[in-house]
Amino acid sequence: MNIISDKNKKSLKLKSLILKKLKNNDLKNKKITIVVGGDGFMLQTLKKNTITKKLFYGINSGDYGFLMNKLNLKYIHKDLTKSKLITISPLSMKVTSKNNKVKKTLAINEVSILRQSRQAAKIEVKTNKKILIKKLISDGVLVTTPAGSTAYNLSVHGPILNLNSKKIAVTPISPFRPRRWKSKILGNKTKVTIKNLDISKRPISAVADNIEFRNAKKVEIEMNKKINFNLLYNANSNLEKKIKIEQIRKEKK
Repeated sequence: MNIISDKNKKSLKLKSLILKKLKNNDLKNKKITIVVGGDGFMLQTLKKNTITKKLFYGINSGDYGFLMNKLNLKYIHKDLTKSKLITISPLSMKVTSKNNKVKKTLAINEVSILRQSRQAAKIEVKTNKKILIKKLISDGVLVTTPAGSTAYNLSVHGPILNLNSKKIAVTPISPFRPRRWKSKILGNKTKVTIKNLDISKRPISAVADNIEFRNAKKVEIEMNKKINFNLLYNANSNLEKKIKIEQIRKEKK
């Protein structure tokens, strides 16, 4: 069993406590990697392990830790042995810049297309070869996975997707024209292409989780089913349950 952690003090302290609690027999299980940190550190870890069949068990040392488990040192052996497996796939993002340079990366939560200046973005959105919206003037648009649908997507009033839904969502960010355009739920085999309609005056950035490419001319996004990340969750708080809780959560006024 491998244990890695973020470099902040809290993560390093939790890692030390876990190592003291686990026995030598536990550490011989090389299939499981314990990841101590927040959601951002988990995303970084997964992207570094795209061709592995390892199982990742996250322990939260950040704020919310949606992708992580809550640590209970007393029951850590039980939590690890009885944890539930969830498999997720990322989005592949291909960005063509205004200088025709091509960059590629993965997004586990979402791809965010964001205005890069004080002026709103003016973009076209296509699904496969069909135009979904000919001209959207907005702060941007999101393409999200089910795992990421409760993150930035939910904050901009996008739909929450069940993990087994085989769907992705396209959600506008502060749409100005058409003002009432809502999110669109699509099949996860759909290729979404976003084109900047005014490159010189209205530059846009393409952000895959926390990796940003600026001055994008065209962004192509699709689910990459060839890559599967295997995440382990405590039986009483797995990722599916967390998503269902978000669906019925009421904000306090």
